[in-house]
Amino acid sequence: MINHLIHVFKKGTIPFQSLSALSDADATKIMQNLYIEGAIFWERFKNPAQYLKMHRQIEYRLREEFIAKGGKPRESYPIYMIYGRSKWFIEAPDTKTLSTTIEIQVPLSLFQKQDLSFTYPDSMVSFLLFNQKDSPYYLPDFHGKVFTLDEIQDLIQSNGLSGEKWGTNLPRYFANYIEAQVWNQEPLIKFLNK
Repeated sequence: MINHLIHVFKKGTIPFQSLSALSDADATKIMQNLYIEGAIFWERFKNPAQYLKMHRQIEYRLREEFIAKGGKPRESYPIYMIYGRSKWFIEAPDTKTLSTTIEIQVPLSLFQKQDLSFTYPDSMVSFLLFNQKDSPYYLPDFHGKVFTLDEIQDLIQSNGLSGEKWGTNLPRYFANYIEAQVWNQEPLIKFLNK
């Protein structure tokens, strides 16, 4: 059973931050500083304006679908984490990513069920594939969907983590892990202040 969430952030930055909570100008400046060519975790910030526009649209959908499933988000925007150490998470990071990245493990027990939603894979990739249903990588049971903690635990119980028995055909540049969206920052603040 997975009992923690993993938060990945760039060295020299503060963990548990949201780009969407910032002005466009501030978010763009941060993304320009985060971008590293050839680093699988940081290359996504190459085009800040495009990324931020898509990011905010997807967050709106995530929040609405989470509420429809009984979620009780306290924040307008989530903090992103990873649920379980998938095969991709172990094998995909390159030397540029590994040398510039820190990870924090946060106990799952700090959160209430209504604080967390999940997507497979990363929410940006999930909704991108949902909008490209003719893609050979599209999986209708997973992409474009928001899962509760109970649903994602049942999925892992029956199928294992992504990249093991299922979700094995995604190209390397697609973040092939289960993403957790934390909609209540209070437990994270308390965790950091310990």
